[in-house]
Amino acid sequence: MSDKQPSNAYWEANVRIIGFSLAIWALVSYGFGILFRPLISWVKVGGSDLGFWFAQQGSILTFIALIFWYAARMNRLDREHGVQE
Repeated sequence: MSDKQPSNAYWEANVRIIGFSLAIWALVSYGFGILFRPLISWVKVGGSDLGFWFAQQGSILTFIALIFWYAARMNRLDREHGVQE
Protein backbone atom coordinates (compact mmCIF):
# COMPACT_ATOMS: atom_id res chain seq x y z
CA MET A 1 0.00 0.00 0.00
CA SER A 2 2.89 2.39 0.63
CA ASP A 3 3.91 2.15 -3.04
CA LYS A 4 0.56 3.64 -4.07
CA GLN A 5 0.76 6.68 -1.79
CA PRO A 6 3.46 8.57 -3.76
CA SER A 7 1.78 7.59 -7.02
CA ASN A 8 -1.59 8.84 -5.79
CA ALA A 9 -0.06 12.13 -4.62
CA TYR A 10 1.59 12.60 -8.02
CA TRP A 11 -1.61 11.95 -9.95
CA GLU A 12 -3.72 14.11 -7.65
CA ALA A 13 -1.29 17.00 -8.23
CA ASN A 14 -1.30 16.24 -11.96
CA VAL A 15 -5.11 16.32 -12.12
CA ARG A 16 -5.14 19.64 -10.20
CA ILE A 17 -2.74 21.16 -12.74
CA ILE A 18 -4.83 19.86 -15.63
CA GLY A 19 -8.04 21.18 -14.02
CA PHE A 20 -6.48 24.61 -13.54
CA SER A 21 -5.27 24.63 -17.16
CA LEU A 22 -8.73 23.68 -18.43
CA ALA A 23 -10.34 26.39 -16.30
CA ILE A 24 -8.00 29.01 -17.81
CA TRP A 25 -8.68 27.62 -21.28
CA ALA A 26 -12.46 27.82 -20.78
CA LEU A 27 -12.31 31.31 -19.28
CA VAL A 28 -10.21 32.70 -22.11
CA SER A 29 -11.87 30.95 -25.05
CA TYR A 30 -15.53 30.86 -24.00
CA GLY A 31 -15.58 33.48 -21.29
CA PHE A 32 -13.66 36.41 -22.75
CA GLY A 33 -14.30 35.56 -26.39
CA ILE A 34 -18.04 34.81 -26.17
CA LEU A 35 -19.83 35.07 -22.82
CA PHE A 36 -18.22 38.16 -21.30
CA ARG A 37 -17.64 39.95 -24.59
CA PRO A 38 -20.39 42.52 -24.01
CA LEU A 39 -18.91 43.35 -20.60
CA ILE A 40 -15.40 43.97 -21.96
CA SER A 41 -16.32 45.52 -25.31
CA TRP A 42 -15.61 49.04 -24.01
CA VAL A 43 -11.87 48.27 -23.90
CA LYS A 44 -10.31 48.97 -27.30
CA VAL A 45 -7.29 47.02 -28.55
CA GLY A 46 -5.90 47.72 -32.01
CA GLY A 47 -9.06 49.38 -33.29
CA SER A 48 -11.39 46.63 -32.07
CA ASP A 49 -12.92 45.63 -28.75
CA LEU A 50 -11.17 43.39 -26.23
CA GLY A 51 -13.65 40.52 -26.68
CA PHE A 52 -12.90 40.34 -30.40
CA TRP A 53 -9.17 40.54 -29.66
CA PHE A 54 -9.41 37.61 -27.22
CA ALA A 55 -11.44 35.60 -29.72
CA GLN A 56 -8.92 36.20 -32.52
CA GLN A 57 -5.45 36.64 -31.00
CA GLY A 58 -5.55 36.83 -27.22
CA SER A 59 -6.72 33.28 -26.78
CA ILE A 60 -3.91 31.95 -28.98
CA LEU A 61 -1.28 33.90 -27.04
CA THR A 62 -2.79 32.74 -23.76
CA PHE A 63 -2.77 29.11 -24.93
CA ILE A 64 0.90 29.34 -25.91
CA ALA A 65 1.74 30.81 -22.50
CA LEU A 66 -0.34 28.06 -20.88
CA ILE A 67 1.63 25.38 -22.73
CA PHE A 68 4.94 26.73 -21.45
CA TRP A 69 3.56 27.12 -17.91
CA TYR A 70 2.21 23.55 -17.98
CA ALA A 71 5.52 22.11 -19.18
CA ALA A 72 7.49 23.98 -16.51
CA ARG A 73 5.03 23.02 -13.77
CA MET A 74 5.03 19.35 -14.80
CA ASN A 75 8.83 19.29 -14.86
CA ARG A 76 8.86 20.67 -11.32
CA LEU A 77 6.22 18.14 -10.23
CA ASP A 78 8.25 15.31 -11.78
CA ARG A 79 11.35 16.42 -9.87
CA GLU A 80 9.38 16.66 -6.61
CA HIS A 81 8.15 13.08 -6.99
CA GLY A 82 11.36 11.64 -8.44
CA VAL A 83 9.96 10.65 -11.82
CA GLN A 84 11.87 13.09 -14.02
CA GLU A 85 13.29 11.98 -17.34
